[in-house]
Amino acid sequence: MEEQVDQVFSFSDRIPGYIDAAIGYAPKIVGAILILIIGFWIVKMIVNFIGKSMQRSGVDQDLQPFLKSLVSVLLKVLVVITAAGAVGIEITAFAALIAGAGLAIGAAMSGTLGHFASGVMVLLFKPYRVGDLVDIQGTVGHVEEIQVFNTIINTLDNKKVIMPNGIATSGIMTNLTANGKLRVDLNVAMPYEEDFEKVQGIIRNALDKVTERLPDEPTIEIEKFDENNILLAVRPYATDATYWDVYFNSYKEIKKAFGEAGITVAYPARRIKNI
Repeated sequence: MEEQVDQVFSFSDRIPGYIDAAIGYAPKIVGAILILIIGFWIVKMIVNFIGKSMQRSGVDQDLQPFLKSLVSVLLKVLVVITAAGAVGIEITAFAALIAGAGLAIGAAMSGTLGHFASGVMVLLFKPYRVGDLVDIQGTVGHVEEIQVFNTIINTLDNKKVIMPNGIATSGIMTNLTANGKLRVDLNVAMPYEEDFEKVQGIIRNALDKVTERLPDEPTIEIEKFDENNILLAVRPYATDATYWDVYFNSYKEIKKAFGEAGITVAYPARRIKNI
């Protein structure tokens, strides 16, 4: 019992020392917190300024988000080191701690580092750029942003896909924008009794009314003979931005032209015999 009382008094004797130590460290802790708050705010301002400067100077738009995120990470690390120094942690010891943690994290995040390397390769060799219509790993859409670790794709059905760069570069990548135009594949049925050249001219005139298509001469040829009709291959051209407009409007104009010309497409009919 006496030992417990002595321990209580001993702890009570130390309280003033703890309070003095806390009071002594309080300004340092407050200063470190202020350094973090103000430092991160300054980093944000610097990154925004760098972004605007890169836009004005015409830096590749694919490279801009990559460089901004990289600068942001580096500056934030410097702010944290500065705050640690303000508390009294030696910079050399802190740097060694960061280096050791970096090695451990690097070993655990080898896949993430691989995505970083893939992002660098994309920016260097440019298999696709921001704004391109791409088909990557079965995802079709426009590239919105190329980040340090990921590529952001807005799909044609308005979904945002965040694809790791390592996955994006590990398979076949189809850039639908690279050649400047896309062929629109249409199929039109023609009755057997109609003259092909006549129908060909009707379809060509119908396609001339599709203002969104490119001026390239469309292909209008016989593809195959079906059971009820002759199947024609109709191939106008469009840009990646007007592809679906050309697709739907071409069918619309062809259907209208067939109706005005009195062309009726046959459809499968089933005869039922009386028993």
